Amino acid sequence: MKRDYYEILGVDKNADEGTIKKAYRKVAMQYHPDRNPGDKASEEKFKEAAEAYEVLSDANKKAKYDRYGHAGLENMGGGFSGGSMEDIFQHFGDIFGDGGSPFDQFFGGGGSRRSSGGGQKGSNLRIKVALTLEEIDAGVTKKIKVKKQVTCKGCSGSGAKDRNSVSTCGTCQGSGYVRQVKNTFLGQMQTTVVCPTCNGSGKKITSVCTVCRGDGRTMDEELIEIEIPAGVQEGMQLSMRSKGNAGQAGGPAGDLLINIEEKPHDQFSRDSNNVIYDLFLNFADVALGTNVEVPTLSGNVKVKIPAGTQAGKIFRLKGKGLPSLQQYGKGDQLINVNIWTPKVLTNEETLMLEKMKDMANFNPKPNSGEKGFFERMKEYFN
Repeated sequence: MKRDYYEILGVDKNADEGTIKKAYRKVAMQYHPDRNPGDKASEEKFKEAAEAYEVLSDANKKAKYDRYGHAGLENMGGGFSGGSMEDIFQHFGDIFGDGGSPFDQFFGGGGSRRSSGGGQKGSNLRIKVALTLEEIDAGVTKKIKVKKQVTCKGCSGSGAKDRNSVSTCGTCQGSGYVRQVKNTFLGQMQTTVVCPTCNGSGKKITSVCTVCRGDGRTMDEELIEIEIPAGVQEGMQLSMRSKGNAGQAGGPAGDLLINIEEKPHDQFSRDSNNVIYDLFLNFADVALGTNVEVPTLSGNVKVKIPAGTQAGKIFRLKGKGLPSLQQYGKGDQLINVNIWTPKVLTNEETLMLEKMKDMANFNPKPNSGEKGFFERMKEYFN
């Protein structure tokens, strides 16, 4: 039976992206194979941490896991899809090779590791996608043109002019990496680093491709279809595996990281999953009571305003807010009542309001039989 992913990384369900990433670094460093050579138990815990991080760092997978546990990931490709140590280093290169990461010092930068004969992983790309509240409410599919590095069509990514221009690198014997011993405060540690001669390709090129000038990649635009789930929020980051820049010399592509922005709405504001709407009514409507149509994200609804409603009163429309990304239901729409006051009055309106003011200032004594304000107002206007 699989362990709980939150337990593996030592975080709670409310942990943000930065906390999860930091916790993964800590656990991965503790059980890293280079620190525990030949220790199969540590290797399994290292893989286990990678699996936990892959799920909890992906908003879509995390939402499924929070609701259904491990069973909810079975049809999503949940869990670590590779399984080998080199797969982990490729998939999580942004963690192991991050600036200032302890892996750079101890292990030569895990993000630069290669599988046998493989090249360097492409860098991640970041884009911003601006959404309306209506799109966030329903979920949306966006088609975005992304300018990025793609595999060169002239040489199929090899960087060589032709087959006769490629030979096996003599330094790494075609593996793409070499092993070194480093002195650290933990003692001597064996590290794996990129071959300095072939830059990880495992090949030596004598004549470069004229299209990409030996890089193996060119710049181009790709139309990418992005499925954005309902309930996302400002500042949230989604990721698409292998949609970033192409890898070099046959290496895997980086990921596409999508940062969510919310467009300002002309009628609503947002508070978590609740939607706030400011309703402006005149004095007569709140004093006498009325029925009004109020817009929501899914269409207009009728709301009854009782007589005597005060400014600042909040009415709640259950389930008319935004959905939870974890699929825990929807928020509410909060209607904030405001009293609309005219800035300019006609002479007739001024006289009427003066008369109303005089009537309002007269308060009959209890059980005196004298008519109250609204009774006298009714007689006046009739």
